[in-house]
Amino acid sequence: MILLVLSGVLVLAVAGCGCVVWAARGGPRWVRGVAAVTLAAGELVRGAQRSGRRRQSQEQQFLGNGGGEGGGSD
Repeated sequence: MILLVLSGVLVLAVAGCGCVVWAARGGPRWVRGVAAVTLAAGELVRGAQRSGRRRQSQEQQFLGNGGGEGGGSD
């Protein structure tokens, strides 16, 4: 079941990327709409990652780890 869900997410991501490329070349209105939604979703994910990193850094400083060197898994 999880494989089916992940496959669906992958198909949606690839289709969204295809719409972004097509819209950049002057595709129809619905393609530009899908491209805008795809780009907005990407910005939301990027913002959530930044927020998570900032929160993790603040927790490390609070715990006295300094947050600057070693121990992190990227």
